[in-house]
Amino acid sequence: MTANDHQDTKPMSIRRRLFCQIMAFGGSGWVMGKMMNQNAHAAEGNSYHHIAPNVKTSFNHHISYPDIDPSAFVHPLASVIGNIYLGKRVMVSPCASIRGDEGSPIYIGDHSNVQDCCVIHALETFENEREVSRNLFEVNGKKYAVYIGKRVSLAHQSQVHGPAVVGHNVFVGMQSLVFKAVIANDCVIEPGAKVVGVRINAGKYVPMGMILNNQKDADNLPTITDDYPFKSLNNGVVHVNTQLADGYNRKIPIEMLDEGQH
Repeated sequence: MTANDHQDTKPMSIRRRLFCQIMAFGGSGWVMGKMMNQNAHAAEGNSYHHIAPNVKTSFNHHISYPDIDPSAFVHPLASVIGNIYLGKRVMVSPCASIRGDEGSPIYIGDHSNVQDCCVIHALETFENEREVSRNLFEVNGKKYAVYIGKRVSLAHQSQVHGPAVVGHNVFVGMQSLVFKAVIANDCVIEPGAKVVGVRINAGKYVPMGMILNNQKDADNLPTITDDYPFKSLNNGVVHVNTQLADGYNRKIPIEMLDEGQH
């Protein structure tokens, strides 16, 4: 290696070290800075390829853009497409896919999180501008392809495929599936469970790996009691992910502020 070769490689080494430090601090969303506002509503002609409108099809004549609260964070390696609403402090992690390009709308409530490699999608809800009612659930007087309430955790590689409703304060475990189902508030879907075509009452849990596809079994699920080991799991997961959303947005999490600073 010549002296000139050494001089050519040294600046690259410095840049690489700087890049690694930046990535450790806040990820590529921080790197892009003003070039890419991760929280902006998608707009026609923008370059946010990971936050984009749906395309026009026979089952979806209307072009819709994601509606993302400014306090939510969508990682640049995640996809949010079409008629989607993300509420306050929602965290969407790398490689998650939320697609409202077939069934829509898809709603994700405040303080919920969609972790790495999760999929949220839905069967078609319109065909030639006619509603496909069997693929919609009504919540608070409005119809949704997928409705996910407040303080819901969708753990790594889980899937919620509409039509589906997940109530408030629900933990959906790693590699689990929710499809054509309604889950009431304060439930736990343990890792690997498959929930298809049933309604689950509030305060119940689905044991790990269970295939739940008939209503009789759903009606007889165990109740979450004080000694249930995962009773408070979701509180911790929400605590972590809301702060991650704040941090990646370059904001100090409110949990870190003293009372006098609120």
